[in-house]
Amino acid sequence: MGSFSIWHWLIVLIIVLLIFGTKKLRNLGADLGGAVKGFKDGIKDATTEDKPGETTPPSQPPPQVTTGQTIDGEIREKTRT
Repeated sequence: MGSFSIWHWLIVLIIVLLIFGTKKLRNLGADLGGAVKGFKDGIKDATTEDKPGETTPPSQPPPQVTTGQTIDGEIREKTRT
């Protein structure tokens, strides 16, 4: 009961193909592949920027908001607009 046989996986695959169709799955695969490629490129760029021996100017921290107002209150009922 702990593991599934090949027949279980084939039935699941057929059900997924019937629900989503091959075009949606193909688009999903292309989107996932593009995301993985972008992630790898980002990692590669990050590692090349962090090479020892290269001096980079220190980055400035983002500006902090020092003034502002805090509004205390309680929501009693959600209304539709």
